[in-house]
Amino acid sequence: MQLAYHSITWGGVIGAAQGVTSIKDLQYLSNGSVETAVKDIAAAGYQGTEVFDGNLAAYADRPEVLTDLLAATGVELVSVYTGANFIYADVLPDEMHRIRSACHLASTFGATRLVVGGGARRAAGTSREDYDRLGTALDAVVELAAEHGLEASYHPHLSTIVESPAELDLLMERTRIRFCPDTAHLAAGGGDPAELIRRYADRLGHVHLKDVALSTTTFLPLGEGDLDFADILAAVRATGYDSWLVVELDSYDGDPRAAAEISLAHLTSILANRGS
Repeated sequence: MQLAYHSITWGGVIGAAQGVTSIKDLQYLSNGSVETAVKDIAAAGYQGTEVFDGNLAAYADRPEVLTDLLAATGVELVSVYTGANFIYADVLPDEMHRIRSACHLASTFGATRLVVGGGARRAAGTSREDYDRLGTALDAVVELAAEHGLEASYHPHLSTIVESPAELDLLMERTRIRFCPDTAHLAAGGGDPAELIRRYADRLGHVHLKDVALSTTTFLPLGEGDLDFADILAAVRATGYDSWLVVELDSYDGDPRAAAEISLAHLTSILANRGS
């Protein structure tokens, strides 16, 4: 398996401010420097990275800055993360416009995967029809990604309509998009990440590894929270998946590179003990 690290830790996650008044411009962003992140990710010992669509868009007019850096560090852009509400018919065309742009940029910079989160929770409550709308929209994302040579996977996330195992089941029966488990979000949503990976073994398309202290829902480097990554990695292996594992940590009270190194040490120890 190949190991990658998300650039989110260098600055955390925000949204583009113009998205408040213009849905088509509402991209994910990290406040930190992608260039610093890539250098630190390489120095920590990872072979790949994942970035937000909004951070990648910053290089659209100067692609050589990022492509030269990736080549110099030996880090591969594995995947690009984006998301949308997906359940509001009137704004969906603008959301798909933005996702199309993300796909174009991902392909331009050599990524092969698109990771998508979303499915808004309405103030008035969630209906079964919202899962129908989300499933249909995600099928459209699959087609859009394929047009750009990308494989799309869905990432369950706290605050969306896909938090709990039951909610995940409601969605997965309504869409053909592949599954990107985020171990911390699945656990915080009341699930067993390893069991859910086994449940959707034939849908596994991408993997996000993140630890969590369940009592506070605090995200942590691997090995510092409550999750059993030996069991999680055994579940991943049992599916036949033998590709990128992306470590993700939203923020860290300290040097982001140190967090990446902590996670890598824990991950490689487990993989070494299992002969992977």
